[in-house]
Amino acid sequence: MLIGYMRVSKADGSQSTDLQHDALIAAGVNPAHIYEDHVSGKDEDRPGMAACLKALREGDALVVWKLDRLSRNLRHLVNTVHDLTGRDIGLKVLTGHGAAIDTTTAAGKLVFGIFAALAEFERELIAERTRAGIASARARGRNGGRPYKMTAAKLRLAMAAMGQPETKVGTLCQELGVTRQTLYRHVSPKGELRSDGTKLLARQ
Repeated sequence: MLIGYMRVSKADGSQSTDLQHDALIAAGVNPAHIYEDHVSGKDEDRPGMAACLKALREGDALVVWKLDRLSRNLRHLVNTVHDLTGRDIGLKVLTGHGAAIDTTTAAGKLVFGIFAALAEFERELIAERTRAGIASARARGRNGGRPYKMTAAKLRLAMAAMGQPETKVGTLCQELGVTRQTLYRHVSPKGELRSDGTKLLARQ
């Protein structure tokens, strides 16, 4: 059975499903088996897509007007089709750059294999750039990661303040811009250094 899915969003200016609906009908999809969303493709919450995927059964084929109606990016597309393939469900794309994709045919599977290879290549490039960036930062004395919210200057203020009985921890945290958890990881209620505090000062 053919199951259709269509999506429109204000972001891309296509606020009507008429063109997609007509194309799906012409492709043989029963109007009762068409699901739709009116959200951005980047939106994680797509109830129409969720219902569509749930309705698909082994041997069915998901039909979409264009690839960008189905997925947010190449990686998401590949993962989605892999999931469908694992359930023995095909994918047919009617128009656009992905019109050659029809995973119910040998030729269509070959085309999608190229897409999958490109997605893998993209992942490898991103990983390579990340590793190179980290190595470059370390060579310059930076270890990467998030900046520390607790600084040496803040820590010294915290040590002095925590030793005073009138100090209110909540107020101190607000002034320093840190959470209670961060504060107590670095300094004890009596103003004594803890392991994280000792490590922080050692880096200075």
